Amino acid sequence: MNTRNRNSGTVQHEWLLDEHRSLPEDAFRRLRRDKFAMIGMIVIGLLILATLAAPLVAPHNPVEMHVDDSLQGPSTRYVLGTDEMGRDLLSRIIFGCRTSLSVGIISVGLALIVGTALGLVSGYYLGAVDMIISRIMEILYAFPPILLALVIIALLGTGIEKAMIAIGVVLTPAFGRVCRGAVLAERTRVYVDAARVSGASDLRILWKHIMPNILAPVIVNVTLCMSYAILTEAALSYMGLGTQPPTPSWGVMLNKGRTLMPITPWVSIWPGLAIMAVVFAFNVLGDGLRDALDPRLIGKR
Repeated sequence: MNTRNRNSGTVQHEWLLDEHRSLPEDAFRRLRRDKFAMIGMIVIGLLILATLAAPLVAPHNPVEMHVDDSLQGPSTRYVLGTDEMGRDLLSRIIFGCRTSLSVGIISVGLALIVGTALGLVSGYYLGAVDMIISRIMEILYAFPPILLALVIIALLGTGIEKAMIAIGVVLTPAFGRVCRGAVLAERTRVYVDAARVSGASDLRILWKHIMPNILAPVIVNVTLCMSYAILTEAALSYMGLGTQPPTPSWGVMLNKGRTLMPITPWVSIWPGLAIMAVVFAFNVLGDGLRDALDPRLIGKR
């Protein structure tokens, strides 16, 4: 009898803890149970560390050429081998990761700022403002993403900075539509009416009240767009329109190695695997965050 009471008391205590768990704690608890999401988080964490410590981690200078060692296979000196100019592939992949993550962060950050601002204004004010912004977003959506990026680069010119702008423009409608849909659901809530009655300005209502409540879909979209930005940068660099040699880039490495596949396949295999790993990591993390931040799952085990 006493044991039963103690057990029931323990269960009740755990239930109370679950009831009082905050949203971030509950979301992180469910995210930890997603093995693929945790693998993605670990991979991204390792890539960020390698990027920040690239000069210390890379065994060789990524642009230094050793003609006598060209097209060497994996060895103790060159762990992943060398390319046609004798440059260490491991060092170029590490520094190429810095390039890819930099492009992803800057381009997605640009799309996040512009797209979120347009989505907030469009979803909150509706009417003519919403119609104009929505038509612009639809026009951008009408173009295939890579084609739109090519058109922008054709207008701006080649280079990594131009690629960042092009990718940012391509991703802006994704944030605009996600944000607009979330604002449409929130603008009729009681807390928005209460803030309006209390005399809060539209800017304060959007920034202080609505924005915190639509962060979940925006955060998920950031992770998913990161994978697309990295993939697009690699594609543009592969075509010679993004990162320019001798700056290390996974796309440039793929382009240089495609003619060497029959004799030295590792020149293309390693950057291809790096792109696949990063895209996979961001995608599974995005899927995990989408499930973890789903309000319908709050409180469920």
